[in-house]
Amino acid sequence: AVEHTGIARLIPVTRRAGCMRFAPLLLLARIVTGIEIPACSTAMAFSTRKTAIKVESVEQGEGAGARVRRSIGRPQLRSFDPFLMLDEFRVKKGAGFPDHPHRGFETVTYMLSGSFEHEDFTGHRGKIGPGDLQWMTAGRGIVHAEMPLGDQEAHGLQLWVNLAAKDKMVEPKYQELLGSQIPNATKDGVQAIIIAGRAFGIESPVYTITPTMYLRFIMQPHSKLEQEIPQDMNAFVYTLKGSATFGDDQSETPAHFTVTLSKAADQTGLRVQTGDSGADFVLIGGVPHEQPVVQHGPFVMNTREEIMKTMMDYQAGQNGFERAGKWSSEIGQPLMR
Repeated sequence: AVEHTGIARLIPVTRRAGCMRFAPLLLLARIVTGIEIPACSTAMAFSTRKTAIKVESVEQGEGAGARVRRSIGRPQLRSFDPFLMLDEFRVKKGAGFPDHPHRGFETVTYMLSGSFEHEDFTGHRGKIGPGDLQWMTAGRGIVHAEMPLGDQEAHGLQLWVNLAAKDKMVEPKYQELLGSQIPNATKDGVQAIIIAGRAFGIESPVYTITPTMYLRFIMQPHSKLEQEIPQDMNAFVYTLKGSATFGDDQSETPAHFTVTLSKAADQTGLRVQTGDSGADFVLIGGVPHEQPVVQHGPFVMNTREEIMKTMMDYQAGQNGFERAGKWSSEIGQPLMR
């Protein structure tokens, strides 16, 4: 009798690592054992990422009278490459974010309820309501104001996505989508709103300079989700309502928590399960830049010297800030008097 134990141990390894590299081992196993082994597939079995850090987002003041729950960007989680900040904001009439500059990154505003108005020094002005998205690339420089519209409280999420060094000085631009233009799908009690990236076989039309996944999931009670995450992305969850278990964590995570996820070669995505309450959360991932980050308020560059130059550019009205000294918004005026 021929001992086949050693060869048998190689077969699962073959399937995990990919067919092309270990095809000769499969052939050898067939010859020695006389057993027909099914051809392997390059598709990996689903394996969930694990929870790494779990932090509660406590409400705090921001801007002029606004209230935010800061996820990424708080002392316990200063940044999470390539993300600089995620705020869940609530802004009532008479409060907001009057004229302020940005350079070196992107701001992504997704409205949950109420409406927000935006105006910048390039002449761009617009409104976004419930379910709408604005993806703004500040690039080399923008000055703008963001204010609630109407009497209803504006409630939404704002994500800051860092730009790589090579992209920090691109021209400012916008992508704005109505909620009706953002793809969504429902499967087995789970609704996916695909802001950026891919879920349930559907791709978002949003173009991201930094490869980014931004998905909102609304899960019914006692439902289950297995969502793939590109292996090269850092990823995290922010919970909006209800509670759920994420990855290997058996304890439920309630609303207003940030959960960062592990990243390993054999972890293909995230498994989520709800109990009696259901859950509403966002899953956000991005390819890290792995570059130095130097931030001074609304300016994010790679070196201290670049930050000093940015401040000089803003004060002198040059290199992207030419309109800064001559412009003020109409919508921000009530808070700037």
